[in-house]
Amino acid sequence: ISRMHFQWDWLCLGVLIMSSVTAEMENEENQDTGIEVEDFDKQSEDEDVGKDTSSLGVVYQTPKPTGEVYFTETFDGILAGWVLSKTKKEDTDDNISKYDGRWEIEELKENTVPGDRGLVLKSIAKHHAISAMLTKPFIFDDKPLIVQYEVNFQEGIDCGGAYIKLLSRSDDLDLEYFFDKTPYTIMFGPDKCGEDYKLHFIFRHKNPKTGEYNEKHAKQSNADLKKFYTDKKTHLYTLVLKPDDTFEMLIDQSVVSKGSLLTDMIPPVNPPKEIDDPNDKKPDDWDERPKIPDPNAVKPDDWDEDEPFKIEDPDAVKPEGWLDDEPKYIPDPNAKKPKDWDEEMDGEWEAPQIPNPKCKTAPGCGEWVPPMMNNPKYKGKWKPPMIDNPNYQGIWKPQKISNPNYFEDLHPFEMTAVSAIGLELWSMTSDIYFDNFIICSEKEVADRWAADGWGLKKLIASANEPGMFTQLMTAAEDYPWLWVLYILTLALPVGLGVLFCWPAKKIDEDIDCKKSDAPKPVTKKELEQEGQELEDTEIELEEKQKQEEIAED
Repeated sequence: ISRMHFQWDWLCLGVLIMSSVTAEMENEENQDTGIEVEDFDKQSEDEDVGKDTSSLGVVYQTPKPTGEVYFTETFDGILAGWVLSKTKKEDTDDNISKYDGRWEIEELKENTVPGDRGLVLKSIAKHHAISAMLTKPFIFDDKPLIVQYEVNFQEGIDCGGAYIKLLSRSDDLDLEYFFDKTPYTIMFGPDKCGEDYKLHFIFRHKNPKTGEYNEKHAKQSNADLKKFYTDKKTHLYTLVLKPDDTFEMLIDQSVVSKGSLLTDMIPPVNPPKEIDDPNDKKPDDWDERPKIPDPNAVKPDDWDEDEPFKIEDPDAVKPEGWLDDEPKYIPDPNAKKPKDWDEEMDGEWEAPQIPNPKCKTAPGCGEWVPPMMNNPKYKGKWKPPMIDNPNYQGIWKPQKISNPNYFEDLHPFEMTAVSAIGLELWSMTSDIYFDNFIICSEKEVADRWAADGWGLKKLIASANEPGMFTQLMTAAEDYPWLWVLYILTLALPVGLGVLFCWPAKKIDEDIDCKKSDAPKPVTKKELEQEGQELEDTEIELEEKQKQEEIAED
């Protein structure tokens, strides 16, 4: 029984290990998606327009907003309302200054959803600029701003961005002349160059005193963003700005960064109340030295600065057998001058040097020199000891004065209204896919829009995932500790096979138990004794019966 319990313990351990690996992978894949498959089926039953069916039987229907929106774009129909820039980028060489990068409307290369198309950046090392007017301007008052769109780096990304700009409302805004210096209110989206993976959120803040605009950058997230740029999957980017002056940035509906417009922007929205006086200068006699040499110290008379740091060891003795007359290297006796050696051109030929074979068995060769040791008399150059500076005044700092440019904006959310959306990009990688833009104020509207677009892409991508072995290897790259579980899992079948199939050895205790259970032979004397006992019992019963009969008479 104990052997069976031990074997079943191993079997249960194996099942638990496999379950933990599978659960870890499923949790990583499905974490924070917030997408339910039932929603797709329900939506597809409502309308029959624009339907396409994938190989998995999933029906695609062009997303439609379910509430108030300021802008939407799915790119499933004709590219209406979008304007290509016809201008040039300033301060750039003429041969690359034009915004002549090519855009196309295409389906995804991988995990294609039939009927679902997006805007694709096609050119390498070219400037791209395309923009569109919002359905109605967004005014920053008492409603949140939600900006959401999808990006897929289909070929990975070497150096380039996939961010968008919300262009400031202006009477002279002309989308045909949209370029890098066109005033914008918000810039948001992914950007990468080298190994620097960023998710930008920048807004242009208007100085209420000077009227000038300054860029304010959100502090970079501590989250690891690399996989969103390298896995060639469609990811959902969301920016939420709230009237209480807070913000959130989400990727695939999971918050990767959040903060306050007042405290988490660089540089801060509000300048300091006091600044260093630019006209204040450090006095010439200001002493910033915390320590000084002791002016009263005197070099000791026995201090010898001429003693060397190293000396020969006076106790060293030349090892016995040292070959003083043998050089460490000798000419190779087997070397021969090349036939094509020209002494006039190449000089006198000399055989190459090789280690002296006689030195291999000796302690050493050549002139013996005692080894060096630290000189106990060495003291170095004498310097007076350092003491506290009685005249120390501390590190000088200019005095503070009131900041003449100080202001206090308690509600930076009240930004310049936006009336257009634009993509102004440079990339060293092609085929960057954009899809399903939405600008709204209600989270439910953005979530429903995401479910009908990005959610369907995610469902199909999950169904097309590679086999279990590939997934296990991929998971181990992200979580190296999984290798320990893999090794244990592979070792389990071998261990179980040994436990169940290897012939068991009989031990002495088992043999003794079996012997104790075997029947023992009965002797003749024991049989006669048992027979006598039976006869005595019968006689007693007969006498008892006679006594009962006499008593009755």
